[in-house]
Amino acid sequence: MESVIRAVVVYVALMIMFNVAGKRSMSETNTFDFVVLLIISEAVQNALIGEDLSLTNALLIVMTLLGLMVGMSVWRYRSSKLEKLLSGGPLILVRDGNLMEDRMRMARVDLPDILLAARSSQGLERLEQIKYAVLEEGGSISIIAKQTEES
Repeated sequence: MESVIRAVVVYVALMIMFNVAGKRSMSETNTFDFVVLLIISEAVQNALIGEDLSLTNALLIVMTLLGLMVGMSVWRYRSSKLEKLLSGGPLILVRDGNLMEDRMRMARVDLPDILLAARSSQGLERLEQIKYAVLEEGGSISIIAKQTEES
């Protein structure tokens, strides 16, 4: 029973921590992020397993975590309020070429992130060419270009 409680506590704690970390932290991993995730996984493993290194305990923890994952997925599907709380929905970062700096700060996104997304998805070089830049639920940035005179 202690293993089940440990699994639930660790799951909830990680969900909260990664939610606080924000969408962008989960969308693209660099070497630093990968190393941090490895360290977190090692720390979490120790917290989950405790002193009981048996196969039974490991399977119990895995079943608990999978049950939590499925349960959370069903709960999110059935509750639009929970879905909105956990995913946050899309967030507009640029409107008509103007930065929405308060939203960018909140989402931990900077101008180079937006310009990189604009170049890679639309071939745009300047902020003035962007009608909308939207931080999606998964952490990617979608770009909608302004219409040119030729279009």
